Amino acid sequence: MVGIERILSAFSEHLVLTYVSLFVSISVGIPLAVLALKSKRLASIIMGFANLVQAIPSFAVVAIVVPLLGIGFTPAIFAIFLRALLPIVKNTYVGLSEVDEAMIDAAEGIGLTEWEIIRHVRFPHAYPAMFAGIKFAAVLANSIAILTAIIGSGGLGRLVFEGLASFNTDKILAGSIPAILMAVFIDVSFSYVEKKITPKGIGSE
Repeated sequence: MVGIERILSAFSEHLVLTYVSLFVSISVGIPLAVLALKSKRLASIIMGFANLVQAIPSFAVVAIVVPLLGIGFTPAIFAIFLRALLPIVKNTYVGLSEVDEAMIDAAEGIGLTEWEIIRHVRFPHAYPAMFAGIKFAAVLANSIAILTAIIGSGGLGRLVFEGLASFNTDKILAGSIPAILMAVFIDVSFSYVEKKITPKGIGSE
């Protein structure tokens, strides 16, 4: 039997690991998507890099980080960040770039600057696609956070791997069940935020 204090401690570590890496991914991914709007060549370079990173198996990403940054919390954050970046960049870029050109022309016609168009026209219409990418990235970050326990990140993954090593079902369940519940919470919470900030009529048929 695993003590409740041990589970809560592992869960808090896992929570910080997941949300910090997700915040970093969002902070980098959304500006990259906006930057990709500048030109098709720039978009090709940014999307190509994101696709390349995503093509590398998760275990390989975690392993590559070790000789570069060592082991522990910070290397784990970087590994999760790399894995969560593509869906945020890709979905945000698609959402921003597929706005009706007539709306862009109308915005330019009333004197809006490029940034004002991005903020007031492109982003509101991009929210459904952008949040779909963020939710996928969040669930992905949650799962990769389990894997990073092999490089000393701690969290629920430590319980899972300890349980696997000792054939201890209690430890496996103590680590995996909270992670599953957290994945459900992530999806529900981001869906709620999306519903609150997305203007009515956008994203609905």
